[in-house]
Amino acid sequence: MTEVSAEKGTISVRLVGEALRQWRAQGRDAAELLAQAGIATELLERPNARVSAQAYARLWRALAQAMDDEFFGMNVRRLKSGSFAFMARTAAREPTLGAALDSVLSFLVLVFDGLAPRLERQDGLAAVVIEEPPGQACPAFGCFTLWMIVHGLACWLLGRRIPILAVDLRCPAPDYIEDYRVMFSSNLRFARGHSRLLFNADCLDQPVRRSDRELRRFLAGAPANILVRYRDPQSHAARVKAYLRSLKVGRWPDFETLAGHFFMAPSTLRRRLAQEGQSYRGLKDQLRRDLALARLSGGDGNFAELALELGFADASAFYKAFKKWTGTTPGQYHGLMHPEPTPGN
Repeated sequence: MTEVSAEKGTISVRLVGEALRQWRAQGRDAAELLAQAGIATELLERPNARVSAQAYARLWRALAQAMDDEFFGMNVRRLKSGSFAFMARTAAREPTLGAALDSVLSFLVLVFDGLAPRLERQDGLAAVVIEEPPGQACPAFGCFTLWMIVHGLACWLLGRRIPILAVDLRCPAPDYIEDYRVMFSSNLRFARGHSRLLFNADCLDQPVRRSDRELRRFLAGAPANILVRYRDPQSHAARVKAYLRSLKVGRWPDFETLAGHFFMAPSTLRRRLAQEGQSYRGLKDQLRRDLALARLSGGDGNFAELALELGFADASAFYKAFKKWTGTTPGQYHGLMHPEPTPGN
């Protein structure tokens, strides 16, 4: 993840309301905090409104300082101001990403009461699992905030975005989830047995090579440099993917036809996608991955039929691509998402 400060991303005002929930529950007025962030108070009454990622980052900082809690009061024990900087400094000294995540999550286990995040590996997949007290599922905003901190730091440590394959949550689906789909993964499942964020385990063995100078720059820009790495739902890449989702894979257009659909010259669309770090080929590959993960997460076990639907020449080509995407086979992934019940249960 590179340090960038001015990408044009936007975030729903509903997440602003979620961040302020505990502050307001204590009877405190949010007007001053919103003013510091440059967010008009009246926007909170307009559920379809959006704010810039920079404004949300300013609110994050102001709220964390005012509460002395970088987890916004969502746990009985505070994640005191400076905790993220401590985790980043500690993680940057570790030899690999896996070791860095272990140290970060161990710190969070010591800080939180009732939330115990940990790193798991299985069949080429890795997961940041959040253990929660029985009958006390952490709200979606709390889980996603914790994952945002951990995943954002992990991306910076490797200098690239780590694709998220799927997200399971114990809590029921909240009223609004669209930004979570954009920020994390379209493959979200609620009311599951446990809360976990899945990704390819291959990255855990990658070395951490960050200098003290890079660390200072990263911390100076946080949390904005985490938020801006998320995709803007109004970006050209998001619009292209939304259009392709409306079509069967076999009807995906060539690039010239696609550009015409958006009333652009092919060179213009190619340039704008490149400015967002994307390409048409890469977007199609991401969509095939997302479609495959969603189908397998939903219980589909007919891998040969799925391979044809996704436009692969045969099942072996699909298996090879899936292994590259996830570090595991379709069968192993399906088994992880739909474990066989234990005999007698």
